[in-house]
Amino acid sequence: MRLLVTRPDPDGARTAAALRERGHAVLAAPLLRIESIDEPPIGEGPFAAVAVTSTNAVSAIVSHRAGGALAAVPVFAVGGKTARAVREAGLADVHSADGDVESLAGLIAATLAGATDPVLYLAGEDRAGDLEGLLAAHGLVVRTVVVYRAVAEARFPVDVSAALASGAVDAVLHYSRRTAEAFLAACAVDGLDSAVRNVRHLCLSAQVAAPLLAAGATDVVAAARPDQPSLFGLL
Repeated sequence: MRLLVTRPDPDGARTAAALRERGHAVLAAPLLRIESIDEPPIGEGPFAAVAVTSTNAVSAIVSHRAGGALAAVPVFAVGGKTARAVREAGLADVHSADGDVESLAGLIAATLAGATDPVLYLAGEDRAGDLEGLLAAHGLVVRTVVVYRAVAEARFPVDVSAALASGAVDAVLHYSRRTAEAFLAACAVDGLDSAVRNVRHLCLSAQVAAPLLAAGATDVVAAARPDQPSLFGLL
């Protein structure tokens, strides 16, 4: 298949390489650029735990001046990939929800029932789901600190725009709601509204698929589980 990958690098480059190994022709157009926040106001704690919903937040744990203290508390990750990144950063007490924000909240609530210290949520500037609200419903206090932002690219690279215009893309892989929204915005800038309707959209979850459906895309499929193997299973 002729595929377009829009997720940010370095994950986007790894995804493109994995797809090429499977025999697909792949174009890459990272539509989001990840920027770390300088010296985020994490504070000194104490914290009952750290919660992360993206690998982009992991570096904040080890780079913060209180990193040693953070390393001593459990870290709860939304899925296996993020949990692996935390372990690779040198932290040992790591718990994976293997799912989405709702399952992460459930895991934290079950593990930390009765905790009085806040959960430190290292988050992106724009994020899906309401981890704070879900945990508050279980009586847990959350301190949310933004440690990175995702900046959208305004346009596609020239070769990608040409491929979409000529119908030379069979499917687009969408890994987040933000990249799906960035795809739609770039299509609008480049006059590619027909590409939104004519290409197949393979999405990591129903939440990722929502803006595409709202924009009129008709061939939209969501993975059974929010992970790359499930997404690749749609090909």
